[in-house]
Amino acid sequence: MLHIFEECLALPTEKQKDTAIFVCQLLSNLYQPINVFRYDKRIKTLSILAGINDSLEIVINENGFWDFES
Repeated sequence: MLHIFEECLALPTEKQKDTAIFVCQLLSNLYQPINVFRYDKRIKTLSILAGINDSLEIVINENGFWDFES
């Protein structure tokens, strides 16, 4: 039972958190709305869907590196 509880508590890494703050601040400075912010514990990535027409999809991996998804 403890294993299930620990799995539910999966959290992003510190590098992912720092990068997410940087990316969200950048989007905010460019007046772009952030529509979805999600951590996928299965593949251990942070995803940000932003832009007026959801035109910006950004993925942050465990090492804190980020890239645009196409």
